[in-house]
Amino acid sequence: MSRRTVPPRRVADNGSVPLVSSLQQKSRSSPVLTIGLVVVGAFIIIAYLYSGSGSSVEKDALSRVEGVSCTEEVRRAMPILKKVYGESMRKVLHVGPETCSVVFALLKEEETEAWGVEPYDVEDADSTCRSLVRKGIVRVVDIKFALPYRPKSFSLVIVSDALDYLSPKYLNKTLPELARVSAEGLVVFAGYPGQQRAKVSELSKFGRLAKLRSSSWWIRYFILSSLEVNEAATKKFEQAVMKRSYRPSCQVFHLNSL
Repeated sequence: MSRRTVPPRRVADNGSVPLVSSLQQKSRSSPVLTIGLVVVGAFIIIAYLYSGSGSSVEKDALSRVEGVSCTEEVRRAMPILKKVYGESMRKVLHVGPETCSVVFALLKEEETEAWGVEPYDVEDADSTCRSLVRKGIVRVVDIKFALPYRPKSFSLVIVSDALDYLSPKYLNKTLPELARVSAEGLVVFAGYPGQQRAKVSELSKFGRLAKLRSSSWWIRYFILSSLEVNEAATKKFEQAVMKRSYRPSCQVFHLNSL
């Protein structure tokens, strides 16, 4: 008895077997998939590289947001100030926010007495700063009013990051006070016009945005306030700056005591 033959399956109307057609569709879509995978991989690599250098990127971003700190500039300029003022650095008063850092650095120097005035609250200060406040070395004082010191209590007074936030009304009281308690000189660190000085989060603390004035404005103000520029100290400072190839990021003014 002959075996019954089974007729072959019909080929689809388009001339391709369904399974083969499916494979062809996948092969056509594979270039798009490959490109997509390449793009995703590139993003992953970039993210990884940025994560490795993220600290420097974040620091640069923070420096642009936070702006220039003239108190930090005081610490950088300390070797030059010592060269300029010499023996006048034996008893120093620093006035300005973060004064604890300046006072702490000065106290490490031999034969140097350092005191500080913090114009704003120190609620977020570290243990070292709180210790200086408890000992009376650093005092929290509203500099818009008379300072709690006798005339010529300090050989040198340095102020930073404080006067830029005062209106002329209060500058008329504060600057003469700073000159009054100094015996041999007053050094003012002020920001350059156009510099960003305060973070938005600090506006409530400072009460206002920094009013950054030009050098000519300050010189004119000193003259009107009967404060004399210390020409000798100014010249020594400029010469020392040139020798050290040091470029201050803040304006530095040297005034005589009253």
